[in-house]
Amino acid sequence: MADSHSTRPTTVLEDPGSRSVARVYARAYLDAAGVENAQTAMDDLTCFIHELDQTDPRFRGFFSSGLVSMEHTLGIIERVIAPRCPELLTNFLRVLTRHQRLDVLRAVQAMAQEELEKRHGERRVQISTALPVSAETLEVVRQSLAKALAAEPIMTATVDPALLGGMVIRVGDTVYDGSLRTRIKQLRARLRERCVNEIQRGRDRFSYPEGN
Repeated sequence: MADSHSTRPTTVLEDPGSRSVARVYARAYLDAAGVENAQTAMDDLTCFIHELDQTDPRFRGFFSSGLVSMEHTLGIIERVIAPRCPELLTNFLRVLTRHQRLDVLRAVQAMAQEELEKRHGERRVQISTALPVSAETLEVVRQSLAKALAAEPIMTATVDPALLGGMVIRVGDTVYDGSLRTRIKQLRARLRERCVNEIQRGRDRFSYPEGN
């Protein structure tokens, strides 16, 4: 049976704490947009981040490094961003600035996309296997996930030879690990624990004088 666990964070996007904070802001942003305008608000945020990536690296670092005062950052938003961006997005950037959360802006974008898909009855799923799998196998997995998640899976499949065999499925912050690599690790851990227990029992037998 596959194990489920949370992955160790390597980036802001993968850090569970940052993702939780970003999810709160993402939901607030979409709620402020309303049902009819949620997709437009999502597009505006995605476009803004894309354009930010095209700017001078010094500006990108200045904008989200947290090393600049709140007042200075708000001033830049008023002079540079407000005249070019929709009011909702501009207000949202002001809120992030006042709460010193501009560093999670990209995580907010990712969480907002995930939340919007969820509201549309969809869930993003990452599938990793040691070898490429057939379209038929992926369809079987999709159908199983659709029943388990009560949502339409948006699946992305990748190949990771290090898994040796089996499959790893990631849904949001949860990973269902049925890979051969993990099973071997679990077997080794059980054997190691059994050996330790046997050694301890042997020590216990010789710890007491005969007859006691």
